[in-house]
Amino acid sequence: MKMLVIEDEEELLRFTLTYLRSEGYVCEEAATFQEGMEKINLYDYDCVIADIGLPDGNGLHLVRQLKSKLSDTGVIIISARNSLEDKIEGLDIGADDYLTKPFHLSELNARIKSILRRRKFQGNKEIDFHEIHVLPETMQTLVNGREIALTKKEFDLLIYFISNKDKVLTKEYIVEHLWGDYMDTADSYDFIYAHVSNLRRKLIESGAHDYVKSIYGVGYKFTDLEAK
Repeated sequence: MKMLVIEDEEELLRFTLTYLRSEGYVCEEAATFQEGMEKINLYDYDCVIADIGLPDGNGLHLVRQLKSKLSDTGVIIISARNSLEDKIEGLDIGADDYLTKPFHLSELNARIKSILRRRKFQGNKEIDFHEIHVLPETMQTLVNGREIALTKKEFDLLIYFISNKDKVLTKEYIVEHLWGDYMDTADSYDFIYAHVSNLRRKLIESGAHDYVKSIYGVGYKFTDLEAK
């Protein structure tokens, strides 16, 4: 899952990024209002964590901009002020949650998971796609009741496919979602083919239907429409 953390307090930003990355999230960062605005206009995220009190603007305006795009991105507002007015305004314009500093990173993580479950998987902690059963919190994947071994990127790719079923996903979108700010270090997208091929092979060898469809010259689509 891909996160954007918008926070101008350098120490808090570093601690938050380190913790979330250790929990398996792909994280990007922004330290100013302008940088945050540029990123939400250019890229898609599963969840944005935005400080209200940025040095060059109000984080609530970022939320308004994000929601004006009809985005299904989850939003958590964080603030040093325990202001009821700020909280009400933030929730009214589309934020999913509000945290007052200081907060425990484990609580932030719990709220992120709750938002992602609600937005991506109808609030379920476990994900079922026909014979495929996924437990995101323990990173387990079962096919017909038998667990299969996936690498971290293969697991993230499967979650991304299922949450975007029947959509054509370009190689660029896949790289951006799974690698975030590190996508520019790749010389080509050949490694995407390797990850998709390995995931596809493991699912099929475990008895799953072949749901991964290659869209020539574009990317991939994860669909069960042809299986019905």
